[in-house]
Amino acid sequence: MDKSEKFALGVSGLLLAVFFLAIVYMQVVQNIEVPTCITDVEPFTTDTLFQVGEDEYELHMIARMWAFQPSSVTLPVGSKVHLYVTSIDIIHGFKIENKNVNLMAVPGAINYIPVTFEEEGEYFFACHEFCGAAHHAMAGRIIIADSDDVQSAGGQP
Repeated sequence: MDKSEKFALGVSGLLLAVFFLAIVYMQVVQNIEVPTCITDVEPFTTDTLFQVGEDEYELHMIARMWAFQPSSVTLPVGSKVHLYVTSIDIIHGFKIENKNVNLMAVPGAINYIPVTFEEEGEYFFACHEFCGAAHHAMAGRIIIADSDDVQSAGGQP
């Protein structure tokens, strides 16, 4: 084996090890969740939000041309949301601004990731896969407010 080939293999092996350790570090130390594709459950056809515990919610999000259902959700600060996303027509993307959430909405499949909202504010989400003529309008928001504000506004939950 040539000297340059040995060098290239060594550098490649080192880079693979560095990338693998970076993934392990992010999972263990930074506690970054990896999205999960759920294959043993039939995709849902209606959007729902329901409370499963104190400050813990389950949100079923549906992507369709050219909207997300629901397009707006209001929750209290500190909410942990179990987010399930599916599509009923074509492949869409789902990204929440300023959060580590980036999922694919695929017909016939459900993607899942837990998300915790620690700070008040509006978290915009949008489709990041070009899905047709009105793709630019496929967006919504998650409003995180003080729990008293959520209840007085008649918002969810």
